[in-house]
Amino acid sequence: MDRQPKPAKVKNKNPAPVQITAEQILRESKERTEDQTRVPRQKITDKEELDEYKLRKRKGFEDGVRRNRMGISTWLKYAQWEESQNELERARSIFERALEIDHRNQVLWIRYAEMEMKHKNINRARNVFDRAVSYLPRVDTFWYKYTYMEELLDNVAGARQVFERWMKWEPGEEAWAAYIKAEKRYHEMDRAREIYRRFVSVHPQPKNWLKWAKFEESLGRIDNARQIYQECLETLGEEFIDQNVYVSFAKFETRQKEIERARCIYKYALEKLPKGQTENLYNVYTQFEKQYGEKQGIEDVIIGKRRVKYEEELGRNSKNYDVWFDYIRLEEVAGNEAKIRDVYERAIAEVPPIAEKRFWRRYIYLWIFYAVWEETVAKDYDRAKEVYTQCLKLVPHKTFTFAKVWLLYAKFLIRRSDLGAARRSLGNAIGMAPKEKLFKGYIELELQLREFDRVRSLYEKYLSWNASNCYAWLKYGELEKMLGDVDRARGIFEIAVEQPILDMPEVLWKGYIDFETEEQQWERARDLYERLLQRTDHVKVWISYATFEATALDNGEEETARMVQARKVFDRAYTQLKKKEAKEERVVLLEAWRELERSNGTPEGLTKVEEKMPKAVKKRRRVEDESGEATGWEEYYDYIFPDDEAERPNFKLLAVAHQWKMKMAQMGSGGGIGGGGNDGDESDEEDDEEDDDADEKNEEGGEGKSSRWERDGSEGSHEDGAGPSRVRRGDDSEEDDDEPPRKRRRGSESE
Repeated sequence: MDRQPKPAKVKNKNPAPVQITAEQILRESKERTEDQTRVPRQKITDKEELDEYKLRKRKGFEDGVRRNRMGISTWLKYAQWEESQNELERARSIFERALEIDHRNQVLWIRYAEMEMKHKNINRARNVFDRAVSYLPRVDTFWYKYTYMEELLDNVAGARQVFERWMKWEPGEEAWAAYIKAEKRYHEMDRAREIYRRFVSVHPQPKNWLKWAKFEESLGRIDNARQIYQECLETLGEEFIDQNVYVSFAKFETRQKEIERARCIYKYALEKLPKGQTENLYNVYTQFEKQYGEKQGIEDVIIGKRRVKYEEELGRNSKNYDVWFDYIRLEEVAGNEAKIRDVYERAIAEVPPIAEKRFWRRYIYLWIFYAVWEETVAKDYDRAKEVYTQCLKLVPHKTFTFAKVWLLYAKFLIRRSDLGAARRSLGNAIGMAPKEKLFKGYIELELQLREFDRVRSLYEKYLSWNASNCYAWLKYGELEKMLGDVDRARGIFEIAVEQPILDMPEVLWKGYIDFETEEQQWERARDLYERLLQRTDHVKVWISYATFEATALDNGEEETARMVQARKVFDRAYTQLKKKEAKEERVVLLEAWRELERSNGTPEGLTKVEEKMPKAVKKRRRVEDESGEATGWEEYYDYIFPDDEAERPNFKLLAVAHQWKMKMAQMGSGGGIGGGGNDGDESDEEDDEEDDDADEKNEEGGEGKSSRWERDGSEGSHEDGAGPSRVRRGDDSEEDDDEPPRKRRRGSESE
């Protein structure tokens, strides 16, 4: 990488003795500017001097055109100078010589004609224009200038003759419009009408027909205008017709108070024109119906407009199922069954190209809505059954299936009083593609029919298919309990808890324990808790066990006796969690214990629990990355329990030793700042880190409210270069241990 050169440094930054302003710079530049040389004016006093001047100028122009014959600007300046000297013959000669060189130059012809018109040489100007339009008949400027000149001379017949000559070349639309305007200015409406007829034969665009119709309407010839619209539709045909023709025609009829005629024109246009060319037509038709139509007519227009929009979107992407849903909903609002069925058939024909369920999730609802519509709205039950059947044939069940379709089909068959077909359908579904939702739906259906033997059989198939499903085991046990077969329910729960793999074992155990509790089998429930604690010692299990003991009636009818058993469970749990050093779980356990004591216990029991409650202390620890290197510090809360604090040794002696070390370091360094270098800084930083590690270990070892560092009156240095000791300044505040070690410059250690 190339280095950029450093800017030059200004060594002397003192102000200059002579200062100058921007105003002075500008003034000096203006004063020192030299005057431009000007050609002196020459005064001609006699004819000989004039002839000499003309000869000199002509010689200069001739030399110029001789050097550059194609330089038209030189020819024009030459002719203009001769014209200024009233030498018109010479000017004409120059123009003729220039036209011989470039007769296609439009500027030459126009300047030539303007010179003749300026000096009122009308016939010569006509001659120039005649020659110009003969050589360049496609240049409209010559024709415009020619006709304008004739109109200025009030030679209307001559202007008309020029226009006729021009029209033989079939010029553009602007030329025809100029001819028509000229005839209008002289109130020759019949001639203008005839020009319009010739105009639309040469340029049969729809807009030219509309201009002709508006011309007739402006003259009050309503029948002629209507006939022009009709001729336009017949001449152009459906291939070249434009929606603007229909809109203009309908607005014309509306202005004539022919509302039904206008409505028929709009509807005819909507039927004939392609869907992509009717956007403006729909907008105008909507406004028309809002102004002159009824509610039904307005709704039909809006529905038709939205229908066109949906067709355009589906033309861009036929697999956009959201658009199909909107389109179907629109047709259902319209209420035309034939169109609704047609849209449904078109929609379900757009099968997803990939056999993955995520691509079929939206598509399958088209079949569902179709079947539901056939059943509920169209009342065609055979067609609804056929829709369900075709849908189930289309879905690749070996790859994935849709339980909702099977269940809806089964419920439809039940509504049609065909229970056997419904059961066969669900049986086929479970056989081809077993799914949890299918089992649940089938079981719920049989429960509603009170076929409990079938429900048992389904639960057995369900659990043989997925033995780890705790929901199925739980519901199976609840079923047997509902039927009054307690032993069978208990056996089901026993088989369930012995399964090697369960998806939600905590739900299953809770259901089993609740079952025994409702049956008031307190010993069985207690035995279940003990079995569960052998598998897991989660704090919630202990809390639930203690709550159970506080409510178990076999412990006595008085709350005091029940609370004794609950406290025993809490004590066991606290001891177990203390051995595991699970501080957060111990906090959760103590909070639950405290709440139970507040609601059901005694003040003495509550006091004991309060004494066990820990104190939260904010600490800091290093954060290491994946490679093991320290990246910074983070804060966290640690809990200090009173019973843990009492079991640990007293650190007061260590604090006194630390202060003695600081004083010795002060005495060894002499109390001043020496000439230590970088080695001293590095050793200081290392010692700081060692002290921080030691402080952290001391805090983790049981630093409580009573074991805090005391501030020493004098701030000295460690003998190994470490900083001043860290001091705690209160019961709940965090000290300098919260800050990462900083470098400090100190005196070097004396040897």
